[in-house]
Amino acid sequence: AATKLASAEKLMYFCTDQLGLEQDFEQKQMPDGKLLVDGFLLCVDVSRGMNRNFDDQLKFVSNLYNQLAKTKKPIVVVLTKCDEGVERYIRDAHTFALSKKNLQVVETSARSNVNIDLAFSTLVQLIDKSRGKTKIIPYFEALKQQSQQIAAAKDKYEWLVSRIVKNHNETWSNVSRKMQSSPEYQDYVYLEGTQKAKKLFLQHVHRLKQEHIERRRKMYLAMLPQAFEALIPDLDEIDHLSCVKVEKLLETKPDFLKWFIVLEETPWDATSHIDNMENERIPFDLMETQPAKQLYEAHLEKLRNERKRAEMRRAFKENLETSPFITPGKPWEEARSFIMNEDFYMWLEESVYMDIYSKHQKQIIEKAKEEFQELLLEYSELFYELELDAKPSKEKMGVIQDVLGEEQRFKALQKLQAERDALILKHIHFVYHPTKETCPSCPVCIDSKIEHLISSRFIRPSERNQKNLLSDSNIDRINLVILGKDGLARELANEIRALCTNDDKYVIEGKMYELSLRPIEGNVRLPVNSFQTPTFQPHGCLCLYNSKESLSYVVESIEKSRESTIGRRDNHLVHLPLTLILVNKRGDTSGETLHSLIQQGQQIASKLQCVFLDPASAGIGYGRNINEKQISQVLKGLLDSKRNLNLVSSTSSIKDLVDVDLRIVMCLMCGDPFNADDILLPILQSQTYRPSQCGSSSSV
Repeated sequence: AATKLASAEKLMYFCTDQLGLEQDFEQKQMPDGKLLVDGFLLCVDVSRGMNRNFDDQLKFVSNLYNQLAKTKKPIVVVLTKCDEGVERYIRDAHTFALSKKNLQVVETSARSNVNIDLAFSTLVQLIDKSRGKTKIIPYFEALKQQSQQIAAAKDKYEWLVSRIVKNHNETWSNVSRKMQSSPEYQDYVYLEGTQKAKKLFLQHVHRLKQEHIERRRKMYLAMLPQAFEALIPDLDEIDHLSCVKVEKLLETKPDFLKWFIVLEETPWDATSHIDNMENERIPFDLMETQPAKQLYEAHLEKLRNERKRAEMRRAFKENLETSPFITPGKPWEEARSFIMNEDFYMWLEESVYMDIYSKHQKQIIEKAKEEFQELLLEYSELFYELELDAKPSKEKMGVIQDVLGEEQRFKALQKLQAERDALILKHIHFVYHPTKETCPSCPVCIDSKIEHLISSRFIRPSERNQKNLLSDSNIDRINLVILGKDGLARELANEIRALCTNDDKYVIEGKMYELSLRPIEGNVRLPVNSFQTPTFQPHGCLCLYNSKESLSYVVESIEKSRESTIGRRDNHLVHLPLTLILVNKRGDTSGETLHSLIQQGQQIASKLQCVFLDPASAGIGYGRNINEKQISQVLKGLLDSKRNLNLVSSTSSIKDLVDVDLRIVMCLMCGDPFNADDILLPILQSQTYRPSQCGSSSSV
């Protein structure tokens, strides 16, 4: 039978918050008449009330139960507000339920939404026995399960938000529409509600905004030291200024607006400037923040340290210049104890001082070498008694060193004895072979400077037509004529080529030379056998013979070649260096002896004024082949002859200037303080200036 309840003038409403706010919800009067009731939820508040006695509540609930029990309807005891429950109240409520025919008890919390559904499902199971029995879970265990469920749903929802929302300017209305159909969004809203979902969205957007602002701040702070370097690099200008005065000083700089922007609203991170990605200038109000002030202090300290390090470098250099212990060639390990102090180590690494010391050593060594060179010039008479090969004996070197030994300029290179001896040998070579290449001032020899100055003013016709032709003075290339009869020239040319690199390069005393060979075995008056062609200008000639006939051929060919150039302006073939060499004749069984051929060769060499290489004394040997060492000896002799010829040609060319209007002889010393340009330019700038036809590179 149904239980009848009267409901006259009773109101019903659905409260979604808490008691006391009934007027905020829709209210309507319950209908009159009879209501059918199938079961009861007997609610007991187990929280601590302000003006409420739990024992009185329990008595009321006990009396209410007695009335409900008469209906014979199922009853479930529901403990409410367990999230604020008192342990004793909960225990007494369970005791009450046990005492009333073992009533089922469900611990709930409407605020936390724990076991609310369980309370109703438990009552439904009691009403409908056909349903499966519901397992009643204690409040704290249910709370734990629900917390885990909410946490999992929250993680999925936050993942969804982070995947969809990439910009801090996104709005909730726009994003919630996008997420409406996503199960991650639906599950979380079901468990926690729309407001909490929105709250998590706003937290994510706020985090994105803060990350964006932080990236911009880091970018500005990274640019700030560069701005300081550009605008206030002078320590004297800012050393005693406060931060406020520094800011005012920055505003006066011409490039201030290149680095900074002054915003109307501040602070910058609360304005729309954070989204102005095209403008990367630093907001000026950033200067008022602590990180910016720290960067300014770091800039100031950097300038002070740089000044101190510069002072240390200057002091160190002064120590080097004034210390009597620092001499040319002294190693750093020996000098360090004399010039270093604790202040030096405090401000700079030892490697910096070593670099300064190395540069200082280079300067004083160069100066000492120059002074030693002057000393050698002052004692030139020491070098006049040497042999023609300019190779002093060990005894002669001892005499030279004894004479110069008391000079301070000699002692200055005491720790550089090898270089000092090399300077002496170089000076001796210069005395006997005074060319641009052997000049102590090479490569700034005055001859080289004048040639360069004159050649830079015009291009000679011969140079214009023969750009690949090198001058006689260029020893980086050797154009060599090989003169011989009956295959001698071709055989030697092949043997020399076999010793060259793939690109016809030959090494003599460690230097690479480009070697071009022209073997001649016929009538030299024919163009095909001419010593000189439009693309080949010889620097020397190797004359080969192995019999009286081949020696006669050499003599005739040389005389014909010299005759062909008589009267011509380019008559350098007259002075072409010659080297006469005796080689073996294949299968020679005649009575011609080695001694006879050597005597004849020496006589011809004297007649032709050329070098004769005695195969016995030179180590060439009376054999067909010539090895690499012997070839190098021949070519080295040719180079020496070529240098001597260059010297004779350069001095004699002055007499050959028969077609000039004005003859000027200049005597300039290498190393003179004035510039040769100052002397020659007034002449070279003249409108009537033209190149000389005599072929000299130093004449106009």
